[in-house]
Amino acid sequence: MAGRLLALAAAAWLAGPAAGQLRYSVPEDRPPGSWVGNVAKDLGVEARSLAARRLQLLGEGRRPAFRVNLADGALLVHERLDREALCRASPTCAFPLQLVLENPLQLSRLEVEILDVNDNAPRFPKEEVALEITEVANPGTRLRLEAAEDPDTGSNSIATYELSPSEHFALSIHLRGDGVKMPEIVLEKLLDREKAAVHHLVLTALDSGTPVQSGTAKVTVHVLDANDNPPVCEPPVSKVYLEENVPVGTVVTKLNVTDLDEGPNGEVEYFFKASNSVPQKLLSLFSLDPQTGEIRTKALLDYEESSAYEIAIYMKDKGSPAMEGHCNIRVEVVDVNDNSPEIVLTSLSSPVQEDAPLGTVIALIRAKDNDSEENGQVRLEITRHIPFKLVSSFKGHYSLVTDGPLDREKAAGYNITVKATDSGLPPRATQKSIFIQVSDVNDNAPTFSIPSYTAHVEENTPPGTLVFSLSACDPDIGVNSKLSYSIVDNGSHGLPISTYFHINQENGSLYTSRVLDYEQEKVFQVPVEVKDAGSPPLSSTATLHLFIVDQNDNAPTIVHPEVPKGSAFHHAFPLPVEPGFLVTKVVAVDADSGHNAWLSYHLLQESNEAPPFKVERHSGEIRVTRALREPGVSHRVVIEVRDNGVPSLSASLVLLLSSENRAVQDFPKSLDRLPKSPSRAPNLTLYLIISLVAISLVSCVMLAVVGARCFKSGLCVSGWFLARCCSRRTDRKSTVNFNGRPRPEGFIRYLEVGAAGAQHCKSCLSPMSEQGDFLFVKPFSHSTTAESILAFEQASSALQTPSDGQAQPVNTDWRFSQAQRPGTSG
Repeated sequence: MAGRLLALAAAAWLAGPAAGQLRYSVPEDRPPGSWVGNVAKDLGVEARSLAARRLQLLGEGRRPAFRVNLADGALLVHERLDREALCRASPTCAFPLQLVLENPLQLSRLEVEILDVNDNAPRFPKEEVALEITEVANPGTRLRLEAAEDPDTGSNSIATYELSPSEHFALSIHLRGDGVKMPEIVLEKLLDREKAAVHHLVLTALDSGTPVQSGTAKVTVHVLDANDNPPVCEPPVSKVYLEENVPVGTVVTKLNVTDLDEGPNGEVEYFFKASNSVPQKLLSLFSLDPQTGEIRTKALLDYEESSAYEIAIYMKDKGSPAMEGHCNIRVEVVDVNDNSPEIVLTSLSSPVQEDAPLGTVIALIRAKDNDSEENGQVRLEITRHIPFKLVSSFKGHYSLVTDGPLDREKAAGYNITVKATDSGLPPRATQKSIFIQVSDVNDNAPTFSIPSYTAHVEENTPPGTLVFSLSACDPDIGVNSKLSYSIVDNGSHGLPISTYFHINQENGSLYTSRVLDYEQEKVFQVPVEVKDAGSPPLSSTATLHLFIVDQNDNAPTIVHPEVPKGSAFHHAFPLPVEPGFLVTKVVAVDADSGHNAWLSYHLLQESNEAPPFKVERHSGEIRVTRALREPGVSHRVVIEVRDNGVPSLSASLVLLLSSENRAVQDFPKSLDRLPKSPSRAPNLTLYLIISLVAISLVSCVMLAVVGARCFKSGLCVSGWFLARCCSRRTDRKSTVNFNGRPRPEGFIRYLEVGAAGAQHCKSCLSPMSEQGDFLFVKPFSHSTTAESILAFEQASSALQTPSDGQAQPVNTDWRFSQAQRPGTSG
């Protein structure tokens, strides 16, 4: 394509000269697409034929910055124009272009001039310029600066320079041979570096465009120093006070010397002024640093040897020529308190007993100070509050005595700090520590952590078993804190308590001395005394409540029916009988307590054939399971009674039951005629307890109301009523009374239970209470198995005594209270 265009251009040039040359101008800041001129109109060519004639716009050696719109023949800016980039500093900037048309072939020349606009501000080569001038320079001295640059040309180029106001400097502008304006700084007034060492100026370059643009540069003028100032000492005569005995190397003073010059002209050296009047002693006592002017001590100063020293110093700088200065220093030595007081312990009595009376002398102390007058006056004191004080005997002598009660348990010793202070300024002080040990006396009794302890031990444990360990403490020490434990026998258990237990005297461990039996003693109160070995000895006592834990060590005992060992019990019952008929009842007791005394009854089968009897598990009642009609038949029944202990213990009984027509048993018959309770009837005991509680609450309310009314009316009926409602008994013997003859329509059992120290209580039980007995339980009962058997015999004899003189069969459905037997059988 490019080759074709070149060929067309060459053909047009050969065809003949162009009809004419068109000239256009456009400012450089026009954006692309801006209108420059209409070439179709200027060439006299119709705009609609430009596309058909294939108009081409050619440049010389560069890409055309313009283009022709074929629709209307307008010459437009094709890309952004930058005159400074295209023509640099050339006064004119024109673009030659060629316009080629075909059919017929026509060549036209165009020239587009790019006009400059003020789009660049003047700019200095360096934004910051540093200049130097000596402070002795004469007025009129010139300092040349570099000219600013502006890419714009003509009226848009740099027009002038301006300088910020200055007392010492002015601006001068001269033209260079090429017409460039050069700025210069001219000194107008003498400089003084000591007043102003640096001058800061601002140089501004301005162009003549519209609007005016400018550029600035910071100009710093440094004033160079000249040696025109001598070193000066301030003050020329000074006085320094220095305490004696200051350490070697102490700074006496540092000369305050100033030289307004700088560099070598301001560097000062210091010297002692040499003369015959300067003693050698002065040079041996003081040193002078020639660079800093610092005076230090070289040896210890003594006020008694000399109270003042005169020192003459001269200084000179390093300028050319050098300049000198002088100063004088008077050093006055101040007498100081340079001796500390001393504390001398003359005698000491330690340890001291904690019961020492007030005023007891513990130590003798002497104080001294080698200084004189006020610096040698010393006073002693104790630094903290302790039960001791110092008493002055005479000048410089003190006694250390007790000033309060001592308690070794609070403080076993005292580290007493005695402080000696003189009257100097500043005062000097010395401290001395004296340790006083406090010896112990037996003033504290040993104590247990608590006054009462509780422990548990199982019965039947072998002798020598550790039961409990008691521990006491004694704040005393040594022999006074050596403790021994012992058991105090109060005889409250019949036998001496020491027959049951023994204690380790050294550590307070309590051991069993014999086998313990819960059934004999359920709890022990063991008083233990602890005593120290002091003189006199002190002691205290604590009580150990030792509860015996029951073990299952007693097998059940069958108390009804009574059968010699190895024998069987024969019992006859009448015929005919129906299922559920009560044949007899087995009653057993267990000397243990708790769950170990819970008894259950079981029927042991000796053959595979189901027996015609059953035994109630909890009551021991033996009843018929099927109807029996055949007389003379004997049945062997083995009953086993087991307790609930681990392991379980048991007892067994062999019953020979026979049916006879002539056997009479009125009480069982009466029981058979009563309505039978279902096997899973409600627990009558619970209902009975709830009823009793409710009745008791109502009775209490009624008694309170009656008592209040009686109290207001002055009557005593309520006292008589209360006395009749509840009487107290002092005997332990229980009574069982049955009033009336058993009747089928309603047999009532009347039971009265009494105990020593308890209220007299009565209970009426109906014959329907066979599945729930109301029992009054007394914890920790001391009743034995023999007492239980005796109570059973009394109950049996009462049951066997007929009210009408006729023999009655034994009523096997009976109960007696928990207080009369240690085990539960039903």
